[in-house]
Amino acid sequence: MNESAEPLSIKDWLTQLLSFDTTSRESNLALIFTIKAYLESLGIEPTLIYNKEETKANLYARFGPEGNGGVMLSGHTDVVPVDGQDWSYPPFQLTEHDGKCYGRGSADMKGFLACVLAAIPMFQKASLRMPLYLAFSYDEEVGCLGVRSLIEHLKASPEKPAMCIIGEPTNMLPVYGHKGKVAMRCDVTGHACHSAYAPEGVNAIEYAAKLINKLTELAEPLKNELDSRFDPPYSTLQTGVIKGGAALNIVPESCQFDIEMRYLPGTEANETFNHLQDYAQQTLVPQMQGVAEKANIEFKSLAQYPPLLTDPQSEFAQWLASWSSCDSFQTVAFGTEGGLFDEAGVATLVCGPGSMEQGHKPDEFVSIQQLECCNLMLSNLCDWMKV
Repeated sequence: MNESAEPLSIKDWLTQLLSFDTTSRESNLALIFTIKAYLESLGIEPTLIYNKEETKANLYARFGPEGNGGVMLSGHTDVVPVDGQDWSYPPFQLTEHDGKCYGRGSADMKGFLACVLAAIPMFQKASLRMPLYLAFSYDEEVGCLGVRSLIEHLKASPEKPAMCIIGEPTNMLPVYGHKGKVAMRCDVTGHACHSAYAPEGVNAIEYAAKLINKLTELAEPLKNELDSRFDPPYSTLQTGVIKGGAALNIVPESCQFDIEMRYLPGTEANETFNHLQDYAQQTLVPQMQGVAEKANIEFKSLAQYPPLLTDPQSEFAQWLASWSSCDSFQTVAFGTEGGLFDEAGVATLVCGPGSMEQGHKPDEFVSIQQLECCNLMLSNLCDWMKV
């Protein structure tokens, strides 16, 4: 560790992190390399896990005593676009005003990353009785894509954390659960012709509408499977994007739409989509191919992640309540990488500064008070981890 270097404050780190445009369509390497260099200056050797194109990377690091167990602090480095949003402040620059820090990703979730990075010297100076892990991922905002290779690395490692805190914005309230998500795209290929001879064509938009109506039908019985811990208390289905057609006087040859399911823990999401695909292949495609042999309906997966449901009465949950000074456990409507870590055998809870009410919106911000609360949680965690 470079003892002469002045430790960076939370605000210093947030200033740096916000300056990197890590929108999911862009590379996150400049940010990752900055964190890597910082950790190396402290004598910590992180591992970078790249995507296939080597344009993005996860960062995984461990320090403290050898052996299994310990706590992992996890967060994603990517942010959502600012396209079409009306910002009062520069989105990729920290602006502090009236006790708030503005910038894209300030709440979701570079505020948490800044708190963690600023706290590392504190953890290093402490005599820890268990290791501390860092897990910073890419492409969370587009379906928790990047973290999967990080988890594979974790599974193959000889030493594994026992617990994980994901610092998504929860107003520093401990969160034990969220729904899972499946997102799919449907491509309907019809047969074009002049609209004056419409029966000779296969109208892709009309067949897409039949599928969307079927989706609405499949959503109804899901409302009968209730879990009052979640809001809404049942699994949901919706069509989010649809496009198709070329001109009013042409029977449309193609139509594409995207659908999403947010499902409760214990729900078999695949069962619902299997019903939809069976309807497409067994009922609609034969009708379409009766007119045009090449007409078809195809589905492909866009993104998916499992739900999270951790026991709020567990020892880990009670410890987090103590570290965060809050025992009011919640569930959240948005998803995280938590279900993936949990499936990998790492007990996971969510707690971080800021609110998703500000995330993804213009003039996104995290309050200084929330950052201070997060810093206190990390200080309490450090005290708990001491010998």
